[in-house]
Amino acid sequence: MKDQTELFGGLIIITGAIIIIYIIAKYTYLIKKAMIDKGITNNANKTKLNYIDIGCIVFGIGLGLLVSAIYSNLDLDENTLDLLVWGTILIFGAIGLFIAHVVRRKIEK
Repeated sequence: MKDQTELFGGLIIITGAIIIIYIIAKYTYLIKKAMIDKGITNNANKTKLNYIDIGCIVFGIGLGLLVSAIYSNLDLDENTLDLLVWGTILIFGAIGLFIAHVVRRKIEK
């Protein structure tokens, strides 16, 4: 019975993910089609800026993971260690987001 419950739960999660991806893809297609019909062009520069944003954020999170690895060598309580690790990752991710914002503003000017 437990295996059937896990199987059913997994099927629900996978089906939900497929439905969400289908809805997003369908409406993205419809929006692009409506933009083309109205004569609005999509600027290719925006996709480059999205890659810069993602790159800066991932780089910030990577630095956060690198710095948080230092904490694992310290003799700290488990709760304190978890707090420091997650806090460091989030702080460096936020710094990466801020740097992405600054870069985006410089490129757009």
